[in-house]
Amino acid sequence: MIFVTGGTGLVGSHLLLELCKSGRQVKALKRESSLLDQVLTIFSYYTDNAKQLFDSIEWVDGDILDYFSLEQLLQGVTDIYHCAAIVSFDKKDRDRMISNNVEGTSNLVNAAIENNVKKICHVSSIAALGRLQGGRLVTEETNWVPTKKNSAYSESKFFSEAEIWRGIEEGLDAVIVNPSIIIGPGNWESSSPRIFKTVHEGLKFYTRGVTGYVDVNDVVKAMVSLMDEGNFEKCKNQRYLLNAENLSYEEIFNQIADAMSKPAPSVYASSFMVSVAWRLLAIGSLFSRKTPAITKEVAAGSSEVNRFDGSKIENALNFRYTPISESIIKTARYFKNGIE
Repeated sequence: MIFVTGGTGLVGSHLLLELCKSGRQVKALKRESSLLDQVLTIFSYYTDNAKQLFDSIEWVDGDILDYFSLEQLLQGVTDIYHCAAIVSFDKKDRDRMISNNVEGTSNLVNAAIENNVKKICHVSSIAALGRLQGGRLVTEETNWVPTKKNSAYSESKFFSEAEIWRGIEEGLDAVIVNPSIIIGPGNWESSSPRIFKTVHEGLKFYTRGVTGYVDVNDVVKAMVSLMDEGNFEKCKNQRYLLNAENLSYEEIFNQIADAMSKPAPSVYASSFMVSVAWRLLAIGSLFSRKTPAITKEVAAGSSEVNRFDGSKIENALNFRYTPISESIIKTARYFKNGIE
């Protein structure tokens, strides 16, 4: 039995599809209030028998913050894929995000050890890795360093991953993946798919910052491959940075605009302009009570040049990444079909 957390999210829903297609027995954790329509929609993007595959999932209500419920739910489980995490760059979500991401992972690790679970795959992030000056490539060995520049999300992912390493020291076998920004169809009101919505609605500004990108199906393929019996023994208790390409925000926005048949952003936003923008949006959010599109943390990273090396898994498993241009075209097509 495979246990999946975060099955309603971008990575989790694509993972569930892959596991169901391979005929695996899957139990997926959800909150009682979770809406599953988005998962079924994502299944329908890729297959004609979406409903049949979706119905094969055993959905269970629970919360990773409830240790005792996790201990019960993990009985009989052999493999865990831990995809659940709150993603936010709004300071008001800081305490809730760190508590959920870190304490939730700690609970899952403890419950897994208690139930003698054989394997766990933890979805971390490049946010849990350090940064190197001068555009030098960040690798799995680049250590995260505490600094005021780190976002709350970065802290939450670093300390969440630390709980997995702690579990490894206590006898748990695990693999960790650290994806860069994930491109793929999902709820375009949140997380990385929101980039497509922003461009579709007429984004006018771009910055020259650089970061890494990876296709959601590549993330899933890597996770499943690492957990495969034939690979796990040689790959266990290691982390794998997943990154297909390093691109500027200008390049990404232009490619998405072309794929969405929208005008490309044409105004360069300097660091000063971005700093003014997040302050104005923060003031506006006091009245609207909505999360601003640009927060202080988002603004801080928009002009940084960060490059990532995703070659470790290529060498370990003869793995090949999907070109990001191809990922963007496919994702845009799914979104456009949903709009029209």
